[in-house]
Amino acid sequence: MAEPTFVPASLQNCRWGAFDAAFPPVATIDPGEVVILECLSGGPEVMPPQEKMMAVHPVLREIHAKLPRLGAHVITGPVAVRGAEPGHALRIDIEKIELGADWGFCGFRPLFGTLPEDFPYRRTLHIPVDRQAMTCRLPFGPKEGGMDLPLAPFFGVMGVAPPADWGMINTKEPRAIGGNLDNKELTEGTTLFLPVFNEGALFSAGDGHGVQGDGEVCINALEICLTGHFRLSLVKGGGAKDPVLTFPRAETRTHFVTMGLNEDLDLAMKQALREMIAFICARTNLSDADAYQFCSLAVDFRVTQTVNGVKGVHGMLRRSTRLVSADHP
Repeated sequence: MAEPTFVPASLQNCRWGAFDAAFPPVATIDPGEVVILECLSGGPEVMPPQEKMMAVHPVLREIHAKLPRLGAHVITGPVAVRGAEPGHALRIDIEKIELGADWGFCGFRPLFGTLPEDFPYRRTLHIPVDRQAMTCRLPFGPKEGGMDLPLAPFFGVMGVAPPADWGMINTKEPRAIGGNLDNKELTEGTTLFLPVFNEGALFSAGDGHGVQGDGEVCINALEICLTGHFRLSLVKGGGAKDPVLTFPRAETRTHFVTMGLNEDLDLAMKQALREMIAFICARTNLSDADAYQFCSLAVDFRVTQTVNGVKGVHGMLRRSTRLVSADHP
């Protein structure tokens, strides 16, 4: 197996806020190989003041000065996978996540977040990170003396290029391509499956999160620079037991995960449920009615995020039920 391909953050390797099938790949790998993406986070408005003595990655400063701001997030990529074509699924095994900074930020601002009417002002916290202890230090509680919060790093944005007819799209809204899923389950050791819409798949990642609660309610997690080791493989779909993947799915060490995305949270819930019913029916002899009732008994549905315009719900089916054992989409 080839050595991992390292893609450093740079003006050439990063895009600020957009997915587009027209973006050329910054690297090309064979299926099953590992690509290491160095990913940076944050615009100039959320950088720490000099008196806080928090180091900002020099490439991030360069990006602020020279890279066109097309949307929400700085992402690294795209990376092409040889042989990938529409109808395949891209399997992304998240083998390792490394912290890329000793601080992160969390903030809110007018007109955004889950409660913009309650918080019509701007506030940003710059939060120190202890890499060795894998904690961050909050400036509030207990009794306002501060507290340590354990980290659980993951990438808020992991996506493939959209269909060419979509043109350039903002990284802000999660879609069938993946993108800004903000799903905290997708930590080191988990697997994400995404449908492929273009030759090469054209995978990108960014929006590093040090830790996040389900909902991401104020609009930010602990936003931080991360470096991800991703093993990219191809899965061919077709037939009743291996349907072509049309929407993101995931697997953790303990759960199978389906997702729903919509501006309406009720409709996002319906989609996550339908995806779970379809997943169960494709891998068992259960009828759709059986699967529907099983979901009510044994599947947990959680609010992924409510702050990206397009909201998210994810369904969690425990592997320990032994109902489904497949490890493909």
